[in-house]
Amino acid sequence: MHTLRFRRTAVAVAAAAVLPFALTACSGDSDSPAAGSAASASTDGSASGAASEPAMAMDKPFGSACAGVPKEGAGSFDGMAKDPVATAASNNPALSTLVAAVKKAGLVDTLNNAKDITVFAPTNDAFAKIPKADLDKVLADKAMLTKILTYHVVGQKLTPQQLENGSYDTLEKTKLTTSGSGESYKVNDTSNVVCGNVPTANATVYIVDTVLMPK
Repeated sequence: MHTLRFRRTAVAVAAAAVLPFALTACSGDSDSPAAGSAASASTDGSASGAASEPAMAMDKPFGSACAGVPKEGAGSFDGMAKDPVATAASNNPALSTLVAAVKKAGLVDTLNNAKDITVFAPTNDAFAKIPKADLDKVLADKAMLTKILTYHVVGQKLTPQQLENGSYDTLEKTKLTTSGSGESYKVNDTSNVVCGNVPTANATVYIVDTVLMPK
């Protein structure tokens, strides 16, 4: 009987210890589904640990294209986390076309000096989907280029959970929408997140496979 009581007490203590970490991993929002799941699972020590694992995993970058990010140096996830977003992007080989466009539009300082933003960053392959004549025309029109690039920026940091069914104002002053779950998300139903939740010093980056066009 003493042994049984000890085991029950240990389970209760373990559950109580895990719960705060599970709630913290869910952004501290007690109304979110993830937080609710963690709270309900806390009645069993092992279930609470299992519930916190997906939330903790989503704190890290995810997606098929993440494998192409350098493992070390300024272009790695650790390196990008130390630099403001435009500088961080310039160290990622897959974003060189975007970086060239940002420089041409004169937006480097704007992006680097912004606080707590989200950038949906098209890959080089995303820009390659645009016919060359059309892309050259946009790159030569600073006003149009600025309009398109600022449409990829939201003025708050978005977590993966916030992308599940979202509508957000962009710096271009119109809205974009997000949808999905787990590690599969779309923006405006046209662009897929291929490497998401990438931290930089002042932004969260979601790398996408299609350039977003404002209405």
